[in-house]
This record gives sequence, C-alpha cells and structure tokens, in this order.
Amino acid sequence: MSAVEAGRKGRRRDLADVGLRSWAILVYVFLFLPILVIVVYSFNNGRAMITWNGVGLNGYRTGLTDPTIQDAVKTSIVAAVGTAVMATILGSFAGIALARRKGKWTILFLALVFLILVTPEIVEAIALLLWYVRLGGPFGPHTPIPGISYGMVRLWVGHSLFATAVVTLIVRARLQGLDETLEEAAADLYATPARRFRQITLPLMLPAVLAGALLAFSFSLDDTIISSFVSVAGASPWPVYVFSAVRNALRPEVASVSTLLLTLTLIAIASVALVLRRSGQSSKDVAKTMTVGG
Repeated sequence: MSAVEAGRKGRRRDLADVGLRSWAILVYVFLFLPILVIVVYSFNNGRAMITWNGVGLNGYRTGLTDPTIQDAVKTSIVAAVGTAVMATILGSFAGIALARRKGKWTILFLALVFLILVTPEIVEAIALLLWYVRLGGPFGPHTPIPGISYGMVRLWVGHSLFATAVVTLIVRARLQGLDETLEEAAADLYATPARRFRQITLPLMLPAVLAGALLAFSFSLDDTIISSFVSVAGASPWPVYVFSAVRNALRPEVASVSTLLLTLTLIAIASVALVLRRSGQSSKDVAKTMTVGG
C-alpha cells in the first residue's frame, strides 16, 4: 500500500469518526433539549410558562406553597415508592424462578410478561377501572387497610403491572448470565436456602434489583394514562394535575415542580451508584443490566 492510499484511508477514517461524533452530539441534543427547556422555564416569572417575564423563583415559591400541588406531588412520590417496592419484590422472585427453575411453564409465563409489555396502556387502564369496580374491597371506599387510602392502593396495583414485568426481565437477564456454581457449593456446605439467597444470590442480582426498582419508580412517577383512569379524589398524582392544567394556560410552577421531580430522580440514580460502589460493584453493572447486557 502506497503512502498516498494510506493517507486517503486515514482521512476517510477521520471523516467517519467526525461524522459519528457529530451524530452522537445531535442525538444527545435531541434527547435532552426538551428537558433543558423545562429547567430554564422553571425560573420564569411570567404568569404563563410560555410567556417569558424575567428570571425569578416565583414558580418554585408557588409550587412549594400551593396545597393542591403539594398533595399531587406527595401522592406521586408515595405511589412511586410503593410501586417500586411492590414491583421489585414480585419481579425479583419471578425473575429468579425464570432463570433458576426453567421448564415448560417458563414459555407461557414469559409470553404473559411480554403481553403485558406490548398491551396498549389505554387498554390496561380501562381493564383496571372495570376490575376495580367489580372487585371492590381494597379498591373501593371501604378499604380494609388502615392508614392507607383505597385510591393509593389502586395506583400501586395499576402502576406495578407494567413495572413488575420490566423488573422480571431485568432480573432474569442478570441471573441467566451468572453461573450457579457458588449457590450449589453453598448448598453442598449445608447452607440453608435463606442464607444462600441472602449471601450469594442477592449480592449477585443486586444491580438488577436496583435497576428494576429505579425504573419502576420512574415509570410510576410519570404515568398519566393509568393514573387518569384509576385515581380518585384525594389521591390524584402529579401527572393528572398537569394533564388537567394543560386545558388552561400552563403556569411556571408546573415547570418548577417538574424540575424538582427531575432532581429527585437524579438523586435516586446517585444513591443507586453509591450503594453499588459500597457493595464492591460498578454503576456500569446497572447500565449493562438495564440494556440486558449483564
């Protein structure tokens, strides 16, 4: 190969690298520019969010002092935490069963899990509403659970359906890539099933559990369709409040509270990374697990 041909190939390679990097930058701009717009407009002092009237904190003051907004945000956070707990517990054990106890039943179970993922959310919302009305009990005004409103129970169950399916697949993908040798060795040394799970299985699947919990929390926090159908008076989450506010002019406090919720999500991600670091694992494990690469 002559020096001229080598130079041409080097230039083509450099051009390809520049093109790919430029494309990656455009993708990031496309993904994060709307979020940046919300953050910027959260400091708008105008009466309407789209009407800029100088920089200020009026939106944050109103958002933190308005009782209706406070109730909506509190409902969203409680619903998201409850959904994350419920989906993580159910999905983790389902994922363990699929990865460690394979059989003919796994095909049917996986089909049901994927069916939940591909079913349009509006169909799930209508089905849940009819089911709640028919079933009554904890989903009606006479809930037997003390200290917990039936509206919150409706949100937990409704939001956890999709989230549980996601956690199941994440945990299954994580455990399928791990050998059972350590668990079998512990069984040979007469370790009880509970001890094997606590000291071996759980640490190995921890990135998947944390990733699943984080996704379940995020899915619940911004769920609008199911929340609109199953929420009741006194238990309306933040997306329902925003959806109702869209009918009128959006005010800056909507952007301000949304920015605070975004910050809460980032704090949750940082907490997951800190837990993984203290457990001797990398935060990259979560990223690999969430992309079914772990």
